[in-house]
Amino acid sequence: MIEYFGRENLKLMIASVSFAVLLLILFFVYRIVFKFLRKRVSATPGKLDDFILDLFKIPALWMIYWILFKIFSHIYLSEFSFFSILQHVNSILLIFSFGWISIQFVKAGVYFLQSKLDVGSSDNLKARRSLTQINVFKSIANTIVIILVIALSLMTFEQARSLGISMLTSAGVLGLIVGLAAQHSIGMILSGIQLAFTQPIRLDDVVIVEGEWGKIEEITLTYVVVKIWDERRLILPVTWFLDKPFQNWTRSASQILGTISLFVDYSLPVDKIREKLKALLVGNEDWDGRVMNVQVTNSTERNMELRILVSSADASKNWDLKVYLREQMINFINVNYPESFAKVRIAPNGNMVESTSEI
Repeated sequence: MIEYFGRENLKLMIASVSFAVLLLILFFVYRIVFKFLRKRVSATPGKLDDFILDLFKIPALWMIYWILFKIFSHIYLSEFSFFSILQHVNSILLIFSFGWISIQFVKAGVYFLQSKLDVGSSDNLKARRSLTQINVFKSIANTIVIILVIALSLMTFEQARSLGISMLTSAGVLGLIVGLAAQHSIGMILSGIQLAFTQPIRLDDVVIVEGEWGKIEEITLTYVVVKIWDERRLILPVTWFLDKPFQNWTRSASQILGTISLFVDYSLPVDKIREKLKALLVGNEDWDGRVMNVQVTNSTERNMELRILVSSADASKNWDLKVYLREQMINFINVNYPESFAKVRIAPNGNMVESTSEI
């Protein structure tokens, strides 16, 4: 008995040492092969192969180790009492490995599809639409893979299978409880899928929500991140964009019109403002050349309202253009027509008093 026990321990020690030595050998061989592949892909013009190589660097090494462990366990450990436990662990590792690799394939597919999109172009409506769908379906695919991995892993336990069969008798009550508990979460996920198809918003859309101006930065199955102009982040559930009204400035195109209002006295010559506007816009990179107009949109007993209308390729450029024009116009009026800002006239005791105010 002692002799058998000693021989069993010796066999286990030999298997462990051999396994460790082969692990080291395979690791160094893998590093050499990886460096060779890295040089090859670095010489190619595209970045897709570099991304895929980095993506599967660790999973590939993990699969090599798993195969080695599988071989050694069958050759050296099949006679041991704990071999069945090793087989069970091996099955779970295989399930998680395939799940890991599946998620990596999803990432590779998403990267490939995103590389075909030109989001940086001025007219990027179609690209942003596709990018939104890709990101949402990436979340769906990863969720499905994770659920399948967990379910298959649990099914390897006999106790879990027996528990599942016994719970079928109360499936009606359990289903009702789970359905009520998960109603909100399921509704959020379905809303996220609906958002991907109907697309009232897309990535990089310019929106006004809760009185805040910002861009859609991230869309998931359950929430949307809006990047506010001052770098704050507004987190909203996906149902918000399906249930409540909001402004989308780039729904059908990224091009946008902007307005600047000036309240001035009747003595200001409007033609001079038109000439100054043209001089300011010619050669300005923020102006797309489509619309340039000055109109008197309102008049009261005190002043008149000028509306300057200009166009830009996107909302960000239009914002910068409006700020620039507003400042330049005020300076222009202040230097050339300082008496033409809106005035409030008061006549106490029959004497006329004028006070000017810049609005």
